[in-house]
Amino acid sequence: MDSYFSDASMMRQVHRELAVSFSGPRALLMQATHPVAFEGFFAHPGAMDEPYERLRRTAQVMDTIMFGSREDADRATRRVRAMHKRVRGTLPRPAGRFPAGTPFAADDPELLLWVLATLADSALVVYERYVATLSHAERDAYWQDYRVIGRLFGLRDEQMPADIDAFDAYMHDMLTGGDLHVTPAARELAIEIVMRPPVALARRPIVEFVKFLTVGLLPADLRRQYGLHWDPLRALMLRGGAEYAKRVLVPLAPERLRLVSSARAG
Repeated sequence: MDSYFSDASMMRQVHRELAVSFSGPRALLMQATHPVAFEGFFAHPGAMDEPYERLRRTAQVMDTIMFGSREDADRATRRVRAMHKRVRGTLPRPAGRFPAGTPFAADDPELLLWVLATLADSALVVYERYVATLSHAERDAYWQDYRVIGRLFGLRDEQMPADIDAFDAYMHDMLTGGDLHVTPAARELAIEIVMRPPVALARRPIVEFVKFLTVGLLPADLRRQYGLHWDPLRALMLRGGAEYAKRVLVPLAPERLRLVSSARAG
């Protein structure tokens, strides 16, 4: 099958691991901390009418890009780009440094980059905490793969960090530069979608684990802005659990439990 990524790519090496799928809620909360991105991708009319279905579709598109054929990936991203072109508006009220009336567009390169960067950053954080440590060259190869995804969503090369060092600098600047501000609407999103998802009782233990991981792996300032509780004991538990998973659980787990279905099928 002609695909954008091979089994040898860092993209598939990272995203074949089921543990990495738990990085999604962290990425979602980070995306929502940018008030203009939040308005463009989450808060415009209709965007959150069916939030879980929307999240499922997003995950499906990314899975198609990473593990499917080029034809299927191109078809899926064309649909997404077409939807993005229709989303235009202005901030209805001031948020952080952005005044009311600030325009937004879902295909704005700066907003698209932030959304994609949070996905990449969250996947790297979870992979390195729970699966394996990556070398600088491996992290760079992973980001180069992500630049391919950026192009599929309409970003040009010069609109994305050129290498992993530039990517790390971009994330640092975003986290410290003053653009990020958790609005009341974003805080509500965190509670309703990430912290209290409507799932069957049998799946509650998994939800509690993902919630614990999500809160613990958020950058500290963003966690405080969301009003999410954290303390040294929880930090110790997170660190200890991650080490146990990395050293024991992941290496010994059979592929049927460790890998996502798309990777097993390949």
